[in-house]
Amino acid sequence: MNYFFKNIAYALGVSLGVVTLVFIMFQGMGDPTRLLVGQSGDQKTIENIRKELHLDEPGWKQYLIYLNNVSPISIHNRDEINSKQLKGIFIGGEYKLAFKLPYLYKSYQTKKDTLSMIGEAFPGTLVLAGTAMLFACFFGVLLGVLAAVKKGTWLDTTAVLGSISGISAPSFFMAIVMAYLFGIVWHQYTGLPFTGSLMETDEVTGEQFLSVKNLILPALTLGIRPMSIIVQLTRSSMLDVLQQDYIRTAYAKGLSKTSIIFKHALRNALNPVITAVTGWFAELLAGSFFIEYIFGWKGIGKLTVDALEKLDYPVLMGAVLFSAFIFILTNMLSDYLYKMADPRIGSS
Repeated sequence: MNYFFKNIAYALGVSLGVVTLVFIMFQGMGDPTRLLVGQSGDQKTIENIRKELHLDEPGWKQYLIYLNNVSPISIHNRDEINSKQLKGIFIGGEYKLAFKLPYLYKSYQTKKDTLSMIGEAFPGTLVLAGTAMLFACFFGVLLGVLAAVKKGTWLDTTAVLGSISGISAPSFFMAIVMAYLFGIVWHQYTGLPFTGSLMETDEVTGEQFLSVKNLILPALTLGIRPMSIIVQLTRSSMLDVLQQDYIRTAYAKGLSKTSIIFKHALRNALNPVITAVTGWFAELLAGSFFIEYIFGWKGIGKLTVDALEKLDYPVLMGAVLFSAFIFILTNMLSDYLYKMADPRIGSS
């Protein structure tokens, strides 16, 4: 229980730090009222917008208002609840204690609620990251086990060199190479598109349809680096486990090699792999910006880059906060999975 509360306190502290950093970073990026009304906007309109966005308040008060808006537990009056269309449970009279969805303001460009835009984009990122992680786990563990069992052979050397190349190559570089080779040069053989999202729109009927083939290239590209790390971790951990006495005892009892490797050795070699998988899943969810942008995949990454290009600060700030929250949540999950695999962790 003490371990649980320590993790919660740590997560809250990191979240507060991220909110503060995001506010400070984007607070000094210019006056957003000009983005809303253009250069020809009259002074009265500008003053009204600045008042609506609380830009006429001192910096410290703007920060407290922003913190109150993005916090799931906050205090709001009736007018704020109605004007911002807050969703949640509200307790009290004129000023209410709110247990709500975070209010991340509205897009300067589309006037849509930022949280709803993130909600529309997140499933695409989740599917992409999940598929990439499944690919990385399956082939990473399999190649790592084979490399350990066949230590010193060409298979081991190939797996190690390939994993080093996969770790060293930047994701954006691999994305460009994969898109160019499989989406353009060899397109007639692969049939894979250069860009596209999970849901496509029929140009004639306007109906949306599922296009799984658009997922293949970005998922493979995104999964290369975590797969390479999993290969290295699995190989190293398996080599240690295979030297243990209980493995030699299992061989002496006449158990099959396959049973020893996959039922006994692999199970005990997975602790570092579990940590890598959950950690990298957080990385994939929060950091697939270049992959999504290059392949035109509709997700959090592309939403963030598009918002940056258009200087749409609410969407940009909301996407960064959401990505940070996912990263923190997934790392907490990683800690608990690791503790379940090894109960000695956090027992002191």
